[in-house]
Amino acid sequence: MNNKYLYILRGLPGAGKSTLARTIGAVYFEADMFFLEGKEYKFNPTKLKDAHAWCQNQVRTSMKNSDSKMGDSKIAVANTFTQEWEMQPYIDMAKEYGFTVFTLVVENRHGGTNVHNVPEEVIDKMKERFEIKL
Repeated sequence: MNNKYLYILRGLPGAGKSTLARTIGAVYFEADMFFLEGKEYKFNPTKLKDAHAWCQNQVRTSMKNSDSKMGDSKIAVANTFTQEWEMQPYIDMAKEYGFTVFTLVVENRHGGTNVHNVPEEVIDKMKERFEIKL
């Protein structure tokens, strides 16, 4: 194994993906960052595709810079990733830039709250489509 790692953190809203990303000492990105205006979160569902493109671009830029002394060798991306195909662009980037990939499913066993106020019916739909490959 090399010393470059990509952690793909998957889970439902409120599971603790962002918190985990901050605690593992990695630079991290998530599509929700796209919707921050200062410290205020302003979600716009029509911009979701743009948010994911932004997130992928941030990860790619960080990976490109990983070989420099200022580069990041530990990168985490924290999104729901309910479907396997949603992770594929990150897995492909990791292969291209020589990162070892770890995917972790984060579960809400700590009573975390859904800070983005995702409606319960939306979370239920996410649960139904959540794919796990063992």
